[in-house]
Amino acid sequence: MANYSEAHICQCLSRLATLRRDSTVTINGDRRKTGMQFVEGVMGLAHGLLQLGIKPGDVVSISALNSDLYLEWMLAITYVGGIAAPLNYRWSLEEAKSAMEVAQPVLLVTDSSRGYWHSKFQIDSVPSLRWHVLMDMPDKADTSGTVFASELLKEPSGRSDYLWAPERAAIICFTSGTTGRPKGATISHSALVVQSLAKIAIVRYDEDDVYLHTAPLCHIGGISSALAMLMAGGCHVIIPKFEANLAIEAIREHNVTSLITVPTMMADLISFNRMNQTCENFESVNKILNGGGGLSVELIEDATKIFPRATILSAYGMTEACSSLTFMTLHDPTQNNNHLRPHDVQKSNLSNQGGICVGKPAPHVELKVSAEESSTTGRILMRGPHVMLHYWGQSPSKHLNPVYEGWIDTGDIGQIDDRGNLWLIGRAKDRIKSGGENIYPEEVEAVLSQHPGISRIVVVGIPDSRLTEMVFACVQLKNGWRWADFGVNHSPEDQIQCLSSEILRHFCRQKNLTGFKIPKRFVLWENAFPLTTTGKLRRDQVRAEAMSHTQFMSSKL
Repeated sequence: MANYSEAHICQCLSRLATLRRDSTVTINGDRRKTGMQFVEGVMGLAHGLLQLGIKPGDVVSISALNSDLYLEWMLAITYVGGIAAPLNYRWSLEEAKSAMEVAQPVLLVTDSSRGYWHSKFQIDSVPSLRWHVLMDMPDKADTSGTVFASELLKEPSGRSDYLWAPERAAIICFTSGTTGRPKGATISHSALVVQSLAKIAIVRYDEDDVYLHTAPLCHIGGISSALAMLMAGGCHVIIPKFEANLAIEAIREHNVTSLITVPTMMADLISFNRMNQTCENFESVNKILNGGGGLSVELIEDATKIFPRATILSAYGMTEACSSLTFMTLHDPTQNNNHLRPHDVQKSNLSNQGGICVGKPAPHVELKVSAEESSTTGRILMRGPHVMLHYWGQSPSKHLNPVYEGWIDTGDIGQIDDRGNLWLIGRAKDRIKSGGENIYPEEVEAVLSQHPGISRIVVVGIPDSRLTEMVFACVQLKNGWRWADFGVNHSPEDQIQCLSSEILRHFCRQKNLTGFKIPKRFVLWENAFPLTTTGKLRRDQVRAEAMSHTQFMSSKL
């Protein structure tokens, strides 16, 4: 028997149907919906899914650009006890198939956007799929296994109660593993609700907010902030994907009050605004939450000029933690203190010992550092109601290290100072964070190593003011090959035995490596790569030398 006192993300629908009944809840281009219209859309899809045969525990994947329809689908899937499994539209077709092999969805929902993997997808390439639905096409069903959302939208015959999947799972959100293959973090309704409540409490979302969707709804940051705003009862302004011009236009037109960014987005907003001769500032914006990497001092200073009334916060988190673990206020326009670091961080006993301060944990989050004797630095561990159930298809205990007795290893290295602030020192597995995306060097190296001219390659992330980290590849060539940047005129024979940055980028694209994973810089590495005494690569030393090379080349320009 269902226990309706338990958390369910669709509990926000009652609030929207009453508090926002006749007020606008979603703005998507020319399409506006009131709270009641939005709820009716969710309920109509839910009824259609039940008629189609979706049962509690069935997985439904979604690949689409952001829209109000995406939000309705996510809620409708979970309403009937299904598990929503968003897929990144920026993936290659091979990556998407790999994720679906893990999740085993019975239904794939896509939009009609072109140029992404889902526009060339064939349903029979994934054995578990029974249906493919286009969410935004009003046409009739065809004979290829594709149906259309208009065929599913039904007038509910009396409102049925929401259902739960086994383990109270709500969403499978994909993250890359150490080998780069997608792993599905299975996240419960209660984790999503408690994370939303934390954001409402700390970021202070409320019913008067006009929230701009800048993050994709296939990422945990975009999902959790969207759910927080649904629970708060604010208005959603939705653009298909982040582009600085679209975001600025939406802020101006709709008097947006809140948005989330990663450093790349913030840099693009600032750059676009500088190109605009009027150099506007947007006083409607009063809260900005940044994730996916720290904002530099310069970015914070520039952000306060175009968003003069905004409180700017940063968050550190991960998919397995249902988004944010810690929060920190970078700038509060109501306070007359230094906006580049909160007051207590300036006085911390670790403030001059390196690393990046990411603030204090949210109220529901427990953090500790597993450090070696006589050291305060170690692996950052977490536990609490926000933690994923498990990776989809794995037992709940498999992601737990018995050494840590129930605590989950974040994979990051850090310290906690005497004021409770968490400081990040590094990443245990050398993960690269570029433009808000996680990139694993091993995956990029595996693709480039297939080129016949490459003997050895090491990929590292080096600091970049726009991307947070830039993917940088250090190349060793096989005998008989040489490194050259070609001009316009060169013979085909030259290309056979020569390599250049452009040739290797083209090779990555041919191998279907996702665009943001392709190295931005390549450099010929003429010395041996540094190794430990046991023969393991010292990636930290490679990174340091790569940074020196970059600085040297910049000084010559």
